[in-house]
Amino acid sequence: MQKKYFFFDIDGTLTDRRINRTIPSAIEAVHKLQEAGHFVSIATGRASYKCIPFARENGFRNMVCNGGHGIYIDGEMKENRPIDYEKSLAIYRQALELGYGVLVAADDSKKVYANSFRFYDQVGERKEPTTYIIDSDFDPANIDKIYKMYVSIPEEEEERLTLRDTVGRLRFVKEYLMFQPDDKKGGILRMMELVTGGDDAALDHVVVFGDDTNDMVMFDPRFYGVAMGNGTDELKAMANYVTDASYEDGIWNACVKHGWFEKAE
Repeated sequence: MQKKYFFFDIDGTLTDRRINRTIPSAIEAVHKLQEAGHFVSIATGRASYKCIPFARENGFRNMVCNGGHGIYIDGEMKENRPIDYEKSLAIYRQALELGYGVLVAADDSKKVYANSFRFYDQVGERKEPTTYIIDSDFDPANIDKIYKMYVSIPEEEEERLTLRDTVGRLRFVKEYLMFQPDDKKGGILRMMELVTGGDDAALDHVVVFGDDTNDMVMFDPRFYGVAMGNGTDELKAMANYVTDASYEDGIWNACVKHGWFEKAE
């Protein structure tokens, strides 16, 4: 068996979204792939501070995280880049001028900063654990990095924010828009460059697993894409193979189907 380079999304792929639990057969499959001599990594949009506990608990030593901007190899951080500073600052200013609240992550942590309670008043609390630091003197022009921003602009008003396409963005809820890295494919390519020394031929042996529309970016034609049975129709249409749902042992079954548990050369 030719050595493969496996990259797994977390939410909905390694986990069951319905109960927010890791799939035991998926983690067992990951360990068997590692034992067979394949390279195995997480590939997720999650910030690194969220990924590190998951990786340690489930035996991952390699991570593409922070939407492709974070690279960890053998448990060591190689890089973790913020989003474009000048473009983010321009979005921040436009959002405030339009009357929306903005939360700014100045580092890779659960802390966010704002100069008022406007975001909270318009949206309420974010949908995940957050430490809010409200300081009337806060101005992102006085910091040198921006990792993420959250703008309390509802989905139906999004077009008002004309600078929204200048930085990677995602929307998982109708109430607010997130600006954060969205380049998992770029992260995979960077990881491959680091672990293979720039051997482009190895890209033909990359296998990616995902389930949602934000995983579409990593379904590059050079890679072998596996969509989970619980995945979106758009992702399935791009996939080389559609396996069973994550909670129906989809990762394990795909590995058995393709013979990936065989010892790598």
